[in-house]
Parts: sequence; C-alpha cells; structure tokens
Amino acid sequence: MESPEQEGLAVPPAELPSATERSPSPDQTRLPQRVPDGELQPHPLRMDGDIMLTGRAEYLDDVVPAGCIHATVVRSVHAHARITQINVDAAKASPGVRAVLTPESAKEMAAPLPHFFDPALVGGKTAEVRCLTGDVVRYVGEPIVAIAADTLAQAEAAAKLVHIDYEVLPAVIDAKEALLPDSPLVYDTWEDNVVAVFPFVEGDAATAIANAPHQITDALTTQRFQTAPMETRGYIGSWDRAGKLTLWGSTQNPHPVRSNLSSVLGLREDYIQVVATRLGGGFGHKFNGYQEEALVCLLSKLAGVPVKWLETRAESLLVGAREFSHDFTVGFDNNGVILGIQDKVIGNVGCLASWGGWAMTFTAGMSFPGPYKVAHYDIQSYAVTTNKAPWCGARGYGKEQATLCLERIVDLIAEELSLDPATVRLRNFIPEDEFPFWTAGMHLDSGNYAGALSKVLDLADYPGLRKRQREMRARGKAFGIGIGFELIPESGDFAGSFVRGYDTSTVRVLPSGFVTVLSGVTSPGTGNETSFAYLVANELTIPVGDVSVLAGDTNVSPYGFGSFGSRSLATSGAAAVLAAREIRDRMIESAAVLLEVPVDDIELRDAVFRSKSKANLSIGFRVLADTLYRRALASPGLNQPLLEVTRYDQPHNFHHVPDEKGRFSPYPSFPYSAHVAVVEVDEETGLVTLSDYFAVDDCGHVVSPVFVRGQLFGAIAMGIGGALWETQPYDDKGNPLAAQFKHYLTPRASDLPHLKLTSQYTPSPFTLLGTKGAGESGFGGAMASVTNAVNDALLPTRVRSHRLPHNAVNVLAAIYDQRKVGVNA
Repeated sequence: MESPEQEGLAVPPAELPSATERSPSPDQTRLPQRVPDGELQPHPLRMDGDIMLTGRAEYLDDVVPAGCIHATVVRSVHAHARITQINVDAAKASPGVRAVLTPESAKEMAAPLPHFFDPALVGGKTAEVRCLTGDVVRYVGEPIVAIAADTLAQAEAAAKLVHIDYEVLPAVIDAKEALLPDSPLVYDTWEDNVVAVFPFVEGDAATAIANAPHQITDALTTQRFQTAPMETRGYIGSWDRAGKLTLWGSTQNPHPVRSNLSSVLGLREDYIQVVATRLGGGFGHKFNGYQEEALVCLLSKLAGVPVKWLETRAESLLVGAREFSHDFTVGFDNNGVILGIQDKVIGNVGCLASWGGWAMTFTAGMSFPGPYKVAHYDIQSYAVTTNKAPWCGARGYGKEQATLCLERIVDLIAEELSLDPATVRLRNFIPEDEFPFWTAGMHLDSGNYAGALSKVLDLADYPGLRKRQREMRARGKAFGIGIGFELIPESGDFAGSFVRGYDTSTVRVLPSGFVTVLSGVTSPGTGNETSFAYLVANELTIPVGDVSVLAGDTNVSPYGFGSFGSRSLATSGAAAVLAAREIRDRMIESAAVLLEVPVDDIELRDAVFRSKSKANLSIGFRVLADTLYRRALASPGLNQPLLEVTRYDQPHNFHHVPDEKGRFSPYPSFPYSAHVAVVEVDEETGLVTLSDYFAVDDCGHVVSPVFVRGQLFGAIAMGIGGALWETQPYDDKGNPLAAQFKHYLTPRASDLPHLKLTSQYTPSPFTLLGTKGAGESGFGGAMASVTNAVNDALLPTRVRSHRLPHNAVNVLAAIYDQRKVGVNA
C-alpha cells in the first residue's frame, strides 16, 4: 500500500520559493512563493544510473596513476601499552619496499592532525593526534608504522617483519567503569576519562518528577555498531616534480581534507588538489581527518611515486559509533502526559581521534525531548573515553539515542497506565499550531506530528494488527507491534561550538547553450548531481539533459564543507537555484535589448525568450547564449555577456547565541517520521522475526520522491540492523571481535520484510526550497519501533529487552533474568 505521491517521479509543490531575497532574520516567515514560467518537468531518473548499473562507474580502487605502489599500516596489538622499541630494518630490506614511516620520521615530516570537532572548543579535554602514534598506543588498531611497496602483498609481507616491543598498561573498556575514581586513565595527563559533559535542561525536572502521580525509572543500552559501507575508505597520494600534491580519496569532504593536508604537511592550499571519488556509501564513515589521508602523501613524498592505501574490512570495522547507555526517570500524570524527564546519557566514544565522532554525545542530549512537549527535563550527556577504537560521525549522529530513549519512555508509560502507545504519543506531541517551537537545544521549524502518526497507523491498519495480536496471543505466540516516532535535526552548523560550514554553487552557461553546475558538496551516492541539474533546468526552462554537474574536485568546484547531515539541497542546491535565477535575469535583460522591448515584456518558457506583447518576437536560449559570448560587443546595449554566477545560501534558522533563557539551535531543519514494526519472538530460542514494517516520513518539500524513498529504505534497513543484529563486541582485554562480515551481521535482503512507505509534506519556512533533509530519517525510528515491538511481544511475560541488539542471545538473557526474578519472588 503506497501513496500516489510516491508512485510518480515528481510531486511539484503548489508553490515554489520566491526569487526575492530573504531577510537575514531567522524568525522571518517565508515570503510568498511563485510558480516559475512554464510547467515543471518531471524529475529525471538518475543521470549516472546506467554507468553504475553496468559497472563503468569509477571508484577509488579504479584510479591507477602511472607508477602507483601500495601501502599498508602496522597497527597496535594492545589496547593500552607503552612502545619501548620499534625495529623496521628487516622491513626496509624486504623485497619491493619503497618507503617506511615510523612515528619518529612521521613526526619530523608532519604536524599534528587538526580535529574535525575539537572538544577544547566547548570546554572539553583534548589530545594531540598524529599520523602515527608516539610513545603510547591507546587502542587495538592504532597506526604505528606505514609501509609502501611495489605490490600490496610485498607491503603486507614487510609489515610482518616490523618488530615492536610493548610495555602493556592497564586498559579500560567499559564507559561506566571508566568513570570510577580508580579507573585506568586513557590519557595520563587528564584527571579523569570524561571528554566533555553536555547538559540540556529546562524547568525543574527533579521537582516535576517528585510531584508527579507516577514515576518510572529504568535503563537502556545501545551496543557499539557502525555504518558498514559497501566500499571501504581509500586514498591515493601523488606529488609531482613541481612540488604539488594530488590526493584522490573516498571522502565526503574534499575541501576540508585539502585544508587539513595544508596544515599537516606545511604546504600551500593552492598546491594541493583533492579529488573525491565515488564513495560506495558514506554515512559519516568517510568524514575527513583520518591518519591515512596524510600517510599516503608522506609515503609518496619518500617513494617519489603515487601511493595507494585501501582500508581492509577488518580496519573498517575498527571504526565504531553510538555505544550509549541511558539511566532515565520519567514522571507523568494519570492521562499519560509527561511532566518531567531525567536521563544520564553515557557515550563510550573510545579513544579520542581527529575524526569527530565523539560529538555524537552532544546531539544525543540536544535532541531531547524530541517531538514531545515537555516543560521539565534534565539531560546530562557524557562523552567518555576508553581504550576502544574511536568513533566516526555515523549516520544518525547520536540523534537516534534521544529517539530510542523517548520512544521507550512513551511505551513504558502506556504499559503502566494500560493505555494504547499511540494514544500516549498523541497526548504529548507538540501541537501543529505552536511552531516554530523552542526546546533547550532546538528551534523546531514546522511539523504535523499527529498527522504523520495517524497516517502510518492507517497505512498499517493498526486496529487490524491489534486484533491479529490478540488472536496470536490466544494461540500462545509472542506477537509484538511497536511504534517509533523520530525527530531528526538536520543541516547542522556548529558555529561558535565546533565548526563553521557552508557551501556554494556556480552555474555557468556555455556558448553552446549547455549549462554546467559546479557544486561545493559531493554526492555520496544519493543522486545530488541529478537533483541539482533538475533544479537548475527548471529555473532556466531547459531540458535536464542540457545540464551537467561537477563536484568533488577542489581545483574545479567552489568551496564547500561537504556532504553530511542532509545539508546538500539546503545549502549547495539552494545556492545553485539562486545562481540560476541570476543567470536567467541577466539573459532576460539581454533578450529585451535584442528584441527591443521592455524587460518586463519578456517571458522565458520552454527555453525560449518571448515578447508577451509581440507574439512574433522571440529568441532561443542557445541562440542568446551564443550571441552574448560571441557577438555581445557588436550589439549596442548588451552589457551583460558573462553568464557565470557563484552564489551561497544557508538555512535561516540558526541560533548560535543563547537567548535570555539560554536556548540555542545549531540545526535549522527538523524532518521526522513515524514507524510501525511487527515482530514475532520465539520465547524458547530468543529469535526475533520482523514480519511487517510501515513508515511515513516528512522531510518538507521533496525535490525527488525516488531519491527520498531510497534514503528512507536505506536508513530503515540500517536501523533494523542495529536493532536486531549488528554489533562490534570487544573482549575484556580490548580486542575487537568482529573483523569481517562473517562476524559483523548486517541485514540481507531476505532478512527484511517488504517496507511499506509513504510521505506527508510540511515544508520548512526557513530554507529556500522548503526542504528539511532526508539522509538520516528512518534510522532512529527503525531502532525504536523494532525495540518497542520486541518488548510488546514479551509484554505478557513482563520481560523487558533493554539491551540492544535484540538478538537471540540478549533476548533469551532478558527472558531468563525475568524468570529468575519470578522464582526469587
């Protein structure tokens, strides 16, 4: 069952954004929008789809510069140890070896790596990060020595000859243990293992909870898991004879990578070219700041030839994310209305790195209380360092933690009061007429939360599901229905806190009349190029096929902060629209001169500039472009021959300076989605089977329903994987136990039911296109709905499965624990 909106290729909004410039005031209501001249053409199919489907797309490993050799990295085998000796003599003498880097030589050649998000900027503790570790290793897998050889096999053989002596030090693996006074210190210069604490507080939660008619206290834990992209990371560094450097990389952020390399290598930025190749999946795993970005460049400088490094799956699985615990208390009234929430959130961020993943603890706290109107809450979010490998900034970026905890709280309230979980949500939602709405860390733009929930309940035939549940339970089956509602802050800009990011676009009309868009953002496989071409083509009323898009090359593209946080259309896409509008206005002025009519008498429709008053007067788009480039000086009055414009845009809903109540908002747009998951649990084995899934998303104005649908499918699948199977376990000595997909269980197509999806549309009043972002929606909702479904299935037995993933081991343990409680009672 799918909505008509999703069956077609495009759903034009009733109105498109105004060409009039907006006021810089972030609270300004959107100006009236206008429909462009002519009808909107349907959004095209993916422009590079044939290349990808036929295997002709070029990824990092397909790039083979002349003379390219291969690199590998020797990594720590201990979670915490002091290095007493490194001997690389045998490795240097090994066949095919062209360069060897040790911590000492790397320190001579390279400065420390800049932090993507430096904790010191927000009053947290920080640490110096080098390309290769110094005297102490702090996690299994930390880079110690880098080797380049003619072949990868030769490099790996040489790596086995590197001899390292260690003095093993005490390690701490568990975050709560790391908080104890006598815990081993990950950094011996710190007084404790807390990187930072982020409080998000409104009202007086303790008093509200104490005075509430009902209170619930419970705990919830999320395992360490990651994004598991199809293509792992990779980089190629190459110096030319003039001392200029080219880096090809599977990176989401080529311009920041260039800035980092300039800082680390002491090389002018204009001497560095970074080319972002196709990603094969980004999801935050391919942010900038990794050691290997600089290592391949250093090895190339030593060897005098290009050097390629490809991340193995075992190395990829070292990178972790979102290992959280929640200890929460909630107070509520007899109707299920939430009166107060307290939550101590602890994120096990692993060792501190330059990659920026630790800041997920900030958004985990900031995203409370989500879509719910709660006057009193106290969220304390801790970033705690341990001797595990560092986090990356994975999809969801901690926001899913607020979703997961809040959605369990709502279901626990429903359980306590014998209410339907949908009813409790409807009683606590922020009303539609109260937007924009402030929380401690968010200025929510717009929404119709009740509408989305009602729509997904209709899609799922919720009454029918509950009837089926009663029938299944009568037959002794553990059948569960779980609701999840997620609010996802998107398009963040942490000015004054972590980083400042913006994106630009250039629109260039060529003499032939074809158009090139140069974008500051990359496309991690989401189809940005197609959507940008579509937006520009509609502004200029030309065929989409007449527009090409170039991105990801710092020598070609204008500056951009890159692709993450669903910001591409809200920033670079909007900039491309503004640039195209300026081009259109210039061409209209020129057409008026050539046709000898007033400017306001010219209309642009179907790639032809026509006089409204004189039907026989017109000039085609291509003819006008050629005229302006080649014969402008011969045509009196033509003073606008340049058909190239670069523009910048950003959502107008940032509040970096706290108001009188201390509230701020580093995110401008807030998409959301509602989910219903249906599971069966085998109480004898603990096996969970997901049988049905339904979801409704609202990401504002949709430029491409097909691409949004694809993002929602992927995010839901990733969230289901995290809820049921995916985990990166460590032993008590700090050794990671998942080194390949045989151990790290991602969902296969056969593991998932048919996902039934539809949408509703509540445009943002603060973005040029009314978009809110669609890259992360679905992930947290899937985790929450599946978690609630598992607990709903076990509800008659009073079992609570609050340790993710809900695999057979954890579910069975929860069942046994409850049985022990029953016996002891």
